[in-house]
Amino acid sequence: MTDAEPLTDLAAILRALRRAVDLSQRELAAKSGVPQATIARIESGRSADPGFRIIERLVGAVAGRITISLAASGELAPVPQEELRDAAGRHPPAHLEAREVGEPRDWPGAWWAHWYDVPPERWPRLPAVTYRLDRGERDRQRHRDRVRRDCTIRRCVDPAVPSTSWRFVAERPGGELVGELRAHERSVDLLIGHYPVGQRELVLDGVLVAPAYRLLGIGRRLVDALSVEMGRAGIGSAHALVAERGAIDFLLACGFERAWSRPAALRLERAVSVGRPPPR
Repeated sequence: MTDAEPLTDLAAILRALRRAVDLSQRELAAKSGVPQATIARIESGRSADPGFRIIERLVGAVAGRITISLAASGELAPVPQEELRDAAGRHPPAHLEAREVGEPRDWPGAWWAHWYDVPPERWPRLPAVTYRLDRGERDRQRHRDRVRRDCTIRRCVDPAVPSTSWRFVAERPGGELVGELRAHERSVDLLIGHYPVGQRELVLDGVLVAPAYRLLGIGRRLVDALSVEMGRAGIGSAHALVAERGAIDFLLACGFERAWSRPAALRLERAVSVGRPPPR
């Protein structure tokens, strides 16, 4: 708070609160357990700083709630990992990202040692918690956590695009695009030469997530949205032809199964001559 910002007028707030619930000072004192003389001093301005607990009791006595917020970001979020304590039973520093240490790989202080080859009885003494000290890394992680919380998934429907083309986007409230899924619908009957169209299935064209926001579950949420929409459309299967090992693992984690009767990847290679002139 700057010098130019006015202090909260507790006297006016308390008088307005009593008026809203139609209570006298004596009645409010009886409900809150705060002496009437204390209430009178607050309302007269003679008690400029009565203490948070007293104000909390006065507000709580009339079923009110005290909210502390930041003007730019709304209500304050609770400190994560509030239940963690260090070896002395103390809270970790509130401004640092704390995490529990269960084994050496959880502790940055053991980054140099191959502790995965050492039996637990020979591990060094580990701290109960560790912290992320790098400010830039903390800011990046907090930003990723905000993206995880406020990212929404929706299906895009464009009249200019055939209805057999499916597109889902993951975006933030400001319109920032952080992920996208594309698929297209095909008819099994058309594939084998039958008409009219009957059984339908989807082919997954790709799932993309911005590099800065990967490993936040956004890709999986896109696939889940696709699955829900398939159920609404009465489509029972979706296929994907992928060439990258990481993409295969991702789709398997999302519920896809290997279709051994179909190729997993295709590749074309051509001989390239470097520095040789073209044939005449």
